[in-house]
Amino acid sequence: MPSRESYSLRKGEKSLVHKAKQEGKEQEMLAAALGMRMGPQKPPATLWQPLKLFAYSQLTSLVRRATLKENDRVPKYEKVHNFKVHTFRGPHWCEYCANFMWGLIAQGVKCADCGLNVHKQCSKMVPNDCKPDLKHVKKVYSCDLTTLVKAHNSKRPMVVDMCIREIESRGLKSEGLYRVSGFSDLIEDVKLSFDRDGEKADISVNVYEDINIITGALKLYFRDLPIPVITYDAYPRFIEAATEQSLTCLFVSLELTETDERLEALHEALKLLPPAHYETLRYLMAHLKRVTQNEKDNLMNAENLGIVFGPTLMRAPDLDAMTALNDIRYQRQVVESLIKNEDILF
Repeated sequence: MPSRESYSLRKGEKSLVHKAKQEGKEQEMLAAALGMRMGPQKPPATLWQPLKLFAYSQLTSLVRRATLKENDRVPKYEKVHNFKVHTFRGPHWCEYCANFMWGLIAQGVKCADCGLNVHKQCSKMVPNDCKPDLKHVKKVYSCDLTTLVKAHNSKRPMVVDMCIREIESRGLKSEGLYRVSGFSDLIEDVKLSFDRDGEKADISVNVYEDINIITGALKLYFRDLPIPVITYDAYPRFIEAATEQSLTCLFVSLELTETDERLEALHEALKLLPPAHYETLRYLMAHLKRVTQNEKDNLMNAENLGIVFGPTLMRAPDLDAMTALNDIRYQRQVVESLIKNEDILF
């Protein structure tokens, strides 16, 4: 006959085994909810899929908010989200507020550049912290300048860097540089090459012997930008800088006073440009300054380059035809001043 001690021992062992089984079931449930596998388990049932998505959205929201706090400490230049109305398949949660996105169609909005999914109401509160993903940025030309730069994690668009390097390596002494147009079909071919191959595009002399094709492709890139290098917001300040005149010229010549005031006004206007636009403009003006240093060969001075690049880098925002036409001479003066005083203004 078993003793009381052995009976108590067996009872305690059964209790421990039951407790271990219970803990194992709880771990299996948690693993299934998070989409994890423990040992030779079956794939998680579809019943847990909504719970899995909810847990993921909660974690994403926490990470996003932590990132926003970090961005407050380390300022980086901003990129506005490109939100568009979107219909989501299956259950989705807002990546900003972590709440469920109700409805069958058009439940929220999705950023076309980085893929962020949020409620339409939440999109108004999301900071300008878009980090474009290359899988969403499909082209180079006609792409927002800041979007392209952030997607490729570079200072400037690769089109600008590659074209300017090619031009300076073999074309600075070419007569009529930037004024003479290249063959339009070949310029379009360069555009398609950048859109298709990106940084791997071949624009060497072996493929495009005429340097005017490369200059034409660079000018086309600037013309195709949805927001010009000199942005619509900064445009009025640059035009004002071009028309600035001195009211006091007691002990200084009128021409010198006008130049000083214009440079100060241009310097203030440059501060309004987004960092990617500013860096691109700075790099381009330094290049055009080197072009003018070869004026004896290429016959292109700052005034000529201002005529070419004025309407290319600046576009009047929603102005009538007569006002836009009148602004052309001021656009030329702005670019001319930027080239001549590149070392002072940038």
